Amino acid sequence: MAETITIDGQPFRRRNPLGVLGLSFITLGIYFLYWYYTVNDELRRFEHDESISPVRSLMAMLFGWIIIVPPFIAVYNTATHIQTAEQRAGVHQQIEPGIVLLIQLLVSIANPPYMQDHLNRIWDRSSSSPPLPGSPGGELPPPPTG
Repeated sequence: MAETITIDGQPFRRRNPLGVLGLSFITLGIYFLYWYYTVNDELRRFEHDESISPVRSLMAMLFGWIIIVPPFIAVYNTATHIQTAEQRAGVHQQIEPGIVLLIQLLVSIANPPYMQDHLNRIWDRSSSSPPLPGSPGGELPPPPTG
């Protein structure tokens, strides 16, 4: 169901989007919480951005419903981090944080498959191609000769 992919010496999980949905449903949401923490940790490691806090994101999902707003901010921020990672990896069809927020408002159960699909695009693109020019590990191409 999940395949481990190594990018820059770091392990990342390529998960089946419908598997994420199914496991979240079967475990009554417990797998979703594990998945959400793990996704934010993977984004933190992939982006080398210590400001991404998997624990803070998870706490917003768990306890933020008391004042309603934090889970929406957390899911929007996670989608924004996915979009940034997609830009870095050169993925052309990128996630839209606004759509993620709308899905969260209307049918929140649809968000994990949508977000995981976009994460899989990042992992596929980053593991199958050399680093992009200007990114960590990527060199700029030589100037054209002519």
